[in-house]
Amino acid sequence: MADFEVVERPGRWSIPFSQERPAAAEAPPMSDADVDLVMSMWPFKDMDPEQFPKRLALRDIIRNDCRIRTFEHGDVIVREGDYGNSLFIFIEGEVRVVERGLDPTKLGRSQRRRRSWWRSLLQPLTNPKTPGARDTRRGYHARFDLAEANALKIMPDVFEVAELLPIREGLFGEQSALARRGRTRTVLSYGPTKLLEVRWQGVRDLRRHDAALMAHLDEKYLRIALMTLLGESPMFSTLTRETRTRIIEAARFETYGRFEWHRAYERDPDDPLRQEQVIAEEGHYPNGLLMILSGFARLTRTHGDGEETLTFRRRGDCYGLEELIHNADSGDQVPLTTSLRAVGYVDVIRIPTRTFEEHMLPVLPPAMRAAATLEREPERIGGDLPRLIASGARSKVNHEMLEFLGDHRFMNGTATMVIDMDRCTRCDDCVRACASGHLNSPVFVRHGPIFDNFMVANACMQCVDPVCMIDCPTGAIHSDVDTGIVVINEKTCIGCEACANSCPYDNIRMIEIRDKQKDEKMMVARETGRPILKATKCDLCVDHHGGPACQRACPHDALTRLDMQDLDGLAGLMNR
Repeated sequence: MADFEVVERPGRWSIPFSQERPAAAEAPPMSDADVDLVMSMWPFKDMDPEQFPKRLALRDIIRNDCRIRTFEHGDVIVREGDYGNSLFIFIEGEVRVVERGLDPTKLGRSQRRRRSWWRSLLQPLTNPKTPGARDTRRGYHARFDLAEANALKIMPDVFEVAELLPIREGLFGEQSALARRGRTRTVLSYGPTKLLEVRWQGVRDLRRHDAALMAHLDEKYLRIALMTLLGESPMFSTLTRETRTRIIEAARFETYGRFEWHRAYERDPDDPLRQEQVIAEEGHYPNGLLMILSGFARLTRTHGDGEETLTFRRRGDCYGLEELIHNADSGDQVPLTTSLRAVGYVDVIRIPTRTFEEHMLPVLPPAMRAAATLEREPERIGGDLPRLIASGARSKVNHEMLEFLGDHRFMNGTATMVIDMDRCTRCDDCVRACASGHLNSPVFVRHGPIFDNFMVANACMQCVDPVCMIDCPTGAIHSDVDTGIVVINEKTCIGCEACANSCPYDNIRMIEIRDKQKDEKMMVARETGRPILKATKCDLCVDHHGGPACQRACPHDALTRLDMQDLDGLAGLMNR
């Protein structure tokens, strides 16, 4: 007899979006009547089902990647700062977008306050003996009530004191769904409201097979994103609003790479370059200026039979700038001198050459225009030119280190823990300091990949693209609205391990919770008999004085927190 059981392999739609929440697991999926209702709405009523392949039939996408949600007056539909990977389409009712004037505490966000000096001094004396022990009187054993459809409701007076923008039709939330960012606004239900929520997988496939929806989403996304990007760029901040509008009309929005890039990286971490889609290739002629809207891109050039990494591009950086300036000023037509590859998931805006020469080239400051020449090192061009001009010298980070950063995707980190192993004596003062400030539970491990004499430790890097948030069912892991630091709300963490499994750097730990009021006994779930788990990670000691305790505790100055996009800072660390 065989010692295994043959079962159907789980697929993308094994759990429909309507049943994604644990409490909804036994609920029926969207009915035929629900699907018929959606098919009669904009934009679905204008879609041609024949344009969708059989494996991704339009009705199947609606049934499995959409869900109908109902809200009462004052319900919070989306909350500023929460990670967003879906958009909403109106069925009936209206909503209010909070522009300003809403107290964050009314959204369930506790305002983070630093501990008093007295409390900080006493904490080592009051810490529990066992890691994971918590004061259950504060609700650490509580579970997020997923059975309640919309657990967060705003008090009625908010509609009187806050500045609100009404929306009654169309869709909203596309900026977060397309760019994988936190919600930039809070949206409240104004009276009874019914909405269709579409998760990003469905948005992706609907865009791919319906040209009208793609054009609508891309135009709306492009208009807002490019207007913001041009306003932020020192190179083009002097453009008039009329000129920016003309540029937006001519620009194209393009996406490269995989939205869930971390899954491909985890499957095949030894060959990252093969996973990186080519955006523009060395030797081809430039057909426009590329501006990075979100994500990261690797700048490479041919070296022998392969390619070497020169640097990385991020939001706001340009590609092809030096070639376009050279071709416009000299009349020669030189090809691209480097290649650009998507490291993970990258959104770019392509501005046609003619539009660039007519509207953008004339307003470039002379110093920036002179700096962007082919005589300079290609890795120094097209990035943050004002910073490059000010710093002057070329970064001394060697190509091997750049390859190491790219292959491990470390350029994603804004507060990466780097340890100089030549200075580190393995005294573990950093670990003890971390445990002392986090209830005797250290939230990092002094271990990780090593290049030369530098280790990148398993500590939360505070990523620009925090993929750990993607699958969190309760929003317990989120970016703090005030500081941008990725934090975990233990009260709403249900211990599902989704964030830990999604983190490609192994920087999130699950700990067993113990009851401090009952001799620190382990807490076990009644339903399963298994220990109650909570996710923990480095929070940069956000509520402590003086910043990260690990860095302050190191007696040999071996531990540094570093923004990995700051290559000059990394060079200074390597050459000190």
